Amino acid sequence: QAQSVESGGGSVQAGGSLRLSCVASGRTFNIDYMAWYRQAPGKEREFVGRIIWRGGSTYYRDSVKGRFTISRDNAKNEVYLQMNSLQPEDTAIYYCYQRNSNSEYWGRGTQVTVSS
Repeated sequence: QAQSVESGGGSVQAGGSLRLSCVASGRTFNIDYMAWYRQAPGKEREFVGRIIWRGGSTYYRDSVKGRFTISRDNAKNEVYLQMNSLQPEDTAIYYCYQRNSNSEYWGRGTQVTVSS
């Protein structure tokens, strides 16, 4: 089954930055939006933010507003998550989610670890 593919995870100290990338999968011509989710150990997966593919509007969960930025490159079919001022509570596996008009794709996830 086709999957979106994330990259860019790693380990940083608190206050540091990371940039995640995700290559869209499947039929990219009918992408509605792409989003990022994360799942911390022992917790449920939670929404981080999303970007409308054509218009480019974005929406974020409150805890990352002003620190995280989602952008996309339509020509490359890629979406990015720029994470600044990272905190230990941002430690999680980050997943790329792609919503097409009649299908959806999840990536396998990439680990982000923030140490204090």
